[in-house]
Amino acid sequence: MKFVIPHGHWPKILAVFTITLLSACSGNEGSSAQEGSDLAAMDGDDVVTVYSARAEHLIEPLFDKFTAETGIEVRYITDTEAALIARLQTEQERTPADALLTVDAGNLWHASDAGMLQPIDSEIIQANVPANLRASDDTWAALSIRARTIAYNTDRLDPSELSTYEDLADDRWHGRLCLRTSAKVYNQSLVASMIATLGEQEAEEVVSGWVNNLAVDPMSSDTTTIQAVEAGVCDVAIVNNYYFGRLEAENPDIPVALFWPNQNGRGVHINVSGMGVTRYAKHPELARQLIEWLSAEEAQRDFAGLNKEYPVNPAVEAVPEVQAWGDFKRDALNVEQLGALQADAIRLMDRAGYR
Repeated sequence: MKFVIPHGHWPKILAVFTITLLSACSGNEGSSAQEGSDLAAMDGDDVVTVYSARAEHLIEPLFDKFTAETGIEVRYITDTEAALIARLQTEQERTPADALLTVDAGNLWHASDAGMLQPIDSEIIQANVPANLRASDDTWAALSIRARTIAYNTDRLDPSELSTYEDLADDRWHGRLCLRTSAKVYNQSLVASMIATLGEQEAEEVVSGWVNNLAVDPMSSDTTTIQAVEAGVCDVAIVNNYYFGRLEAENPDIPVALFWPNQNGRGVHINVSGMGVTRYAKHPELARQLIEWLSAEEAQRDFAGLNKEYPVNPAVEAVPEVQAWGDFKRDALNVEQLGALQADAIRLMDRAGYR
């Protein structure tokens, strides 16, 4: 990774490279748990097969619980969201997958737009998941909420200095901002939400301001970005809440905190993880039953809590460590638009020099 170090920042170089090396050694989240050919060979009437972009340790405990309660076995493959959607497109009617579980509304929208999902048609899901967190054509529903918010160094910054995402484009943040690479779908969805709210011209002005204010080149992960804030490489960053939660669990005294921006306006940008029934599912009713179960109160706390996210079911509270970050106003934008505007967001970021 290439870092551009402003004049006078050479003492920070070691911290940046140390953070980057630690991140590179942390491993990938998307490794295959089971082979598709094996899944197809073991197919049965009481088996539902899931392609999952969520890590194994976040789904296996819930799938085991679902099996214990219903007698329906869950088999799964974990991989990156792009690889799984491409796999569905290649396999078509030969796919063993009954359901797709992935992160980011943009990925869910792409899977639906590519014709890889079918309508779920469930009154239970409609009752458990708010309308702005479901596809308008009923092909997918969110199962957890994540906030893409501002993290700041508590030793270097007073939260009263913070206000909005847009304010981070102001010149007073020059050399003080860290961002993850624009290649990550989370940032693409954030910019898509700004296009929907602000219009493309104003959104591009904001993103250009962010680029001008970067302390170092965009980083490879949210974890690395937060560690850069911790090390004083930058004062603020835009990150998903659960990455901070993981680091806070390891070090409760970390000199970093979350700030909820845009509380006097549209609210904090939220995204989701979610699930849909695949177009060529062999067991669509079992897939629908699994999604219904995951959206219900009993499973919602665990599904969100395992990754320090927020439940989508309004009747369920977040786990205590997530509640401790405080309440905030959420952007009510239908998350489906994050996918519909994603191509526009990518082009905008490219024009703004955000790499």
